[in-house]
Amino acid sequence: MQVAANIVIGLVAAIHAYILVLEMFLWNTPRTRKAFGIDPDLAEKTVTLAANQGLYNGFLAAGLVWALIAGGPTGYSFSVFFLICVIIAGLYGAATASKRIIFVQALPAAVGLVLVLAAH
Repeated sequence: MQVAANIVIGLVAAIHAYILVLEMFLWNTPRTRKAFGIDPDLAEKTVTLAANQGLYNGFLAAGLVWALIAGGPTGYSFSVFFLICVIIAGLYGAATASKRIIFVQALPAAVGLVLVLAAH
């Protein structure tokens, strides 16, 4: 069970690292604008805001990676905390931005949390 939990934690961390790259470095590219459903004008006006959001996603990814590296009680605590943070962020994003965020962020983190709790 712990191996499955670690795989899902790694996946959630990778998703958030990818979001960091999109929001911090690729915000004005056609692919990113399409992924977020924004036009070039809005992308240009929100580049700083997007970079800030990307940084926060990076912190979520870093916390989950730290959980995997630390292992033991520290890894468990970090896993639970950061997965809950991702779930809350995903629910808020789904409520305020796009319903698909539930599937991209919140659901994988919820699966990871269930696996972490079941493995403990």
